[in-house]
Amino acid sequence: MWRSLFLALGIMLTVVGAECLVIDSASLHAASEKPSGSFLAAAPTGPSTRNFTPSEWFPWSMMGAGTLTVLYALTLRRSAPAEG
Repeated sequence: MWRSLFLALGIMLTVVGAECLVIDSASLHAASEKPSGSFLAAAPTGPSTRNFTPSEWFPWSMMGAGTLTVLYALTLRRSAPAEG
């Protein structure tokens, strides 16, 4: 169980790092209180919007930490089969 958890975490960190390497900035919008009738509704503007601009070192750190976590997960001992 721990092996799969660390493997998933490492893959996620590597993918997020690769995505941050590609983007310049990301706009994070808060969920709206009431549902809108259309998927094409305009994005909210104002205090509920935050911009995230990754530093130059951030994607490389995420990909490095993800790679090390994947390598750690691969070196973990597999669980013994349950005897029954």
